[in-house]
Amino acid sequence: MKLAVSTLGMPGEGLDRAIEVATEHGCQGLELRLHPDTGVHRDLDPDERRSVRARVEDAGLEIAALAGYTRVCEPGPDGPVVGQLLGDLELAADLGAPGVRVFPRGEDATVGARRLKAVSGTAGDLGLKVLVETHDLMPTGAAVAGLLDEAACPGTTGALWDLLHPWRNGESPADTFAALGSWLAYVQVKDAVSAEDKTPVPMGAGSVPLDECGELLGEAGYDGWVSLEWERTWYPDVAPVEEILPGAATWVRRFGKAAR
Repeated sequence: MKLAVSTLGMPGEGLDRAIEVATEHGCQGLELRLHPDTGVHRDLDPDERRSVRARVEDAGLEIAALAGYTRVCEPGPDGPVVGQLLGDLELAADLGAPGVRVFPRGEDATVGARRLKAVSGTAGDLGLKVLVETHDLMPTGAAVAGLLDEAACPGTTGALWDLLHPWRNGESPADTFAALGSWLAYVQVKDAVSAEDKTPVPMGAGSVPLDECGELLGEAGYDGWVSLEWERTWYPDVAPVEEILPGAATWVRRFGKAAR
């Protein structure tokens, strides 16, 4: 397993500080949140894109993924959704990222599948994947796998398993892992107070079944990215991400051994 840290945990601190935090705490990569506040978004011009890529690479890091906010299943016309996703994919290619995270934000798998198919040619040409997160109206592995099965684009789509959301919606880690199967392409790790209270807490201090999740990934030989998504942007009173990263690194070392 390779450890990344999401810039969601460093609100207002900028890319250079995110790079510093990642390198100081043994991360191999950064998950870059796409938002004007972070300085990384699809409106960057070519010089700005080259600068972002160079700064990350010069620090010896990789970009694990771009955390985009396109809503692939949201009701409405396809054009704007497809356009946003194509823009994010082009940005990912310019920055050297392997994929782009998207949210469902709708329950109609047919709508989402149609949009994923619409960008599959571009994604394939660029060598990228669209990563559908277990989130919002499709929080379980079963729901996301159903969407990806319908899209039927295995080379250009994958599942992002956020360890919190399927569990808090009543799906066990074993069931999530089994449902995602070969679609699993990326993992976001975090802990929280409880299924009802999503307030972030240090790894192992909350209720998310992190050991069970880690054992499933390790026994299966998962060797992809694991990103610490410390949601300080939404919970500004929690501890700085620097205090949480050591626990995430320990978790990755512990359960990543079986994947080596």
